[in-house]
Amino acid sequence: MITFIIRRLGIMALTMLCLTLVVFFLVNLEPNLRKLSISQTNMRATDAQIESWLVRNGYRDNFFVRYGEWLGVMPKQPLVDEATGEASARFPWCDEPTQASYSGVLQGDFGCSTRFKVPVSERLVPALQATGWLMFYVMLVMVPGALIVGILAGMREGSRTDRSLSVASIASTATPEYVSGVIFTVIFASWLGILNGSAATATREGITFTNFTLPVMTMAIYGMGYIARMTRASMAEVMTAQYIRTARLKGLTFSSVVIKHALRNALIAPFTVIMLQFPWLLTGVVIVEAMFRYQGFGFLLVEAASNNDIDLLLACALVSVVVVLVTQLLSDVGYAFLNPRIRVS
Repeated sequence: MITFIIRRLGIMALTMLCLTLVVFFLVNLEPNLRKLSISQTNMRATDAQIESWLVRNGYRDNFFVRYGEWLGVMPKQPLVDEATGEASARFPWCDEPTQASYSGVLQGDFGCSTRFKVPVSERLVPALQATGWLMFYVMLVMVPGALIVGILAGMREGSRTDRSLSVASIASTATPEYVSGVIFTVIFASWLGILNGSAATATREGITFTNFTLPVMTMAIYGMGYIARMTRASMAEVMTAQYIRTARLKGLTFSSVVIKHALRNALIAPFTVIMLQFPWLLTGVVIVEAMFRYQGFGFLLVEAASNNDIDLLLACALVSVVVVLVTQLLSDVGYAFLNPRIRVS
């Protein structure tokens, strides 16, 4: 197992390197650089002024040199005034070094945000904390509810309960977040007036029931149907196994057979699906947080993409890659522990 984890960590590091290189290339395409230069100068800037700003701020340096500086494996060079010869920071609102030094991702420096005029970490860390709370409550609602629905449906395959819960699960999975979010807002915020239609107050004034329920419901309902369907299929398969028939023939009650014999084996397959919900939640929060104005990771990513904030976009991409790879590793390791038939060499 230790060898497997070490090998997977090496593959994760190589994957992160390749993916960040691709993202770095895409966000530094010429149209993006021109858009950034215009936003930092003025809308009437000439081509010569745009090119001068890009050269002065190092965006015309060698691509791999800039990538190495962003990673922190190459020393970042400060700006040098051609007239006075004095070194200065690239962006005045960031505490950048005025001499050549290793200052990149490996050193904990994610760069400067041209949209918010602060270091990237000052916006990224609070946004991740806000999204972390949102994801925690979504999983707290979604996972138990989905497991209960799936187990009840799979206990008696083909029954009326099974058909009703299966239809509800399919309907929730087929309804995307931007549809269910609007429906919940209309019903609970506009018609009933019992919940706040905007979650922006959650990041300013703290999380409350009224300003946090709608985004949690919107995300939980969509993911609940998929987990419930997987749990139902796994439970239905387990209930037809030979050892379940043997337990029933021994005279055990139906509830005892389900709880003591079927439940543990039925939860092995849904475990992987549940772990893979974390990467999905990162994509789901982009829609939900933008819809409800909840200022978390998804809201920050939209702001960075809309304003071509290169350093902030790279930091968000790095976080997404890390979350996906780590959850996949935890899913593989957890599955090996839950299923004794799986042996990792």
